[in-house]
Amino acid sequence: MEIIVQPTPEDASLIAARHVARLVREKPDAVLGLATGATPLTLYRELVRMHREEELDFSGVTTFNLDEYVGLAPDHPASYHTFMREHFFAHVNIDPGRIHIPDGLTSDVPAFCRAYEDAIKAAGGIDLQVLGIGTDGHIGFNEPSSSLASRTRIKTLTPRTRRDNVAAFGTQEQVPIHVITMGVGTIMDAREVLLLAFGIKKSAAIAAAVEGPVTSMSPASILQMHPVARCIVDVTAASRLARTGYYRWVYQQKPDWQKL
Repeated sequence: MEIIVQPTPEDASLIAARHVARLVREKPDAVLGLATGATPLTLYRELVRMHREEELDFSGVTTFNLDEYVGLAPDHPASYHTFMREHFFAHVNIDPGRIHIPDGLTSDVPAFCRAYEDAIKAAGGIDLQVLGIGTDGHIGFNEPSSSLASRTRIKTLTPRTRRDNVAAFGTQEQVPIHVITMGVGTIMDAREVLLLAFGIKKSAAIAAAVEGPVTSMSPASILQMHPVARCIVDVTAASRLARTGYYRWVYQQKPDWQKL
């Protein structure tokens, strides 16, 4: 796993956006795995700016989102359909037919999950998966103890994760208990993974994921086994890493063509 430490979340997000844009320019029919939450907001804003000001073209891009709450309609203000539409899809020239987000209202969750996996395969697999990380180390909604070989499925959220997501709902009681999420194995199938983390609240999770043992109790730690995984963090999220100086030195020594 490559660790890239930047002074601020904005600096880190701009590096991530440049990398996504490079992929889209080099492969106009790229398949992107997308995340929601506060972490990728600046990334999406920068991609929108690139589309408007630099003609970054998303017309051939296909997207698959990581997850959605069970029981929420696509137009619910806290749904991830709404999040993606408001923060990204409505502002770029992506084909709506190429957008895939789990259906929180599906009447047959297992069948939908199998179909979601099939759709990813039919698209040729995910070229680049964008990830955030939970304070307990979850990726997607793969909570601690999730199978590291898991596929898209229903998951039950922990009280901690429900608390962490209360802002979009008002009270913890309103946060759904169940979600549909890509599995850890599904995420690991992506050709490249880009993990973003900002703030002191994410520092323990990042330390466990990057420098701790590979364990289902820290699902993000499986990314140590991914052949092309990059972790882009700000200084506060990196504050518990033991080898921050080494990670900075490695990135500074890269030839220009290899830097993000």
